[in-house]
Amino acid sequence: MSQLGLDPSIHPTAIIRNSRFGAYTEVGARTVISETVMGDYSYIVQDGQIDMSTIGKFCSIASHVRINPGNHPMERASQSHFLYRASRYFDGEPDEAGFFDWRRSHAVTIGHDVWIGHGGVVLAGKHVGTGAVVAAGAIVTRDVAPYTVVGGNPARVIRRRFSEAVGERLLSLAWWDWDHERLRRALPDFRTLPVEGFLEKHGG
Repeated sequence: MSQLGLDPSIHPTAIIRNSRFGAYTEVGARTVISETVMGDYSYIVQDGQIDMSTIGKFCSIASHVRINPGNHPMERASQSHFLYRASRYFDGEPDEAGFFDWRRSHAVTIGHDVWIGHGGVVLAGKHVGTGAVVAAGAIVTRDVAPYTVVGGNPARVIRRRFSEAVGERLLSLAWWDWDHERLRRALPDFRTLPVEGFLEKHGG
C-alpha cells in the first residue's frame, strides 16, 4: 500500500464528478462520488457512493456505504426516471433542473472523525456529528449527535462514545485542524493516552 500525500489517491476504477478532495484522502475501487467535498485524511473504500455531500476531516467510510442516495417523486403520477432524466428517453427533452436543485438543497453533512460501517446508508438532508459512529448496515433517517453510536434500521442511539462533557472538550480542542507535523508529534499520545489524559496534555 503506497503512502498517502497532498494529492488525493483515487482508484482508477472510481468515478468522480464535480468533487473536491483534501490532502491524504483516498477513494477506493468502483466508488462513485458526485458534487461532494471530502476533507483532509478522510477515505472511502470500495463500492461506495456519495452524492451532494460534505464530508469532514479524518472520516473512515467502509465499503458499500451510500451517502445521500437518490429520491423519487412519490407524490407524482409516476416516480420513474423518465420524469427527471428525460434526456435519456426523449430527443430534445431536458432533464428536470428543479428536481436536482431539490436534491442539492437536501445535501448530507458529515462531521470530522466519523466512522461509517459497512453498508451504512445516510439519507438526504441528514447531519452526522463529529466523532459519531454509524454501525454496519444502519440506515440514518435523522440527525446523529456528536460522539454518538447509532445502529439499526432506522438507526437509533446505542450509546455515547464519551460523556457529553468529554465530547464538548474534544470539539473545543478541534485536533482535526492541527497541521501534519503536530499530528505526527501527538501520534504516541493518540495511541496510548486515555481520552481524558489526551485532553489534559493537549489543552482540551
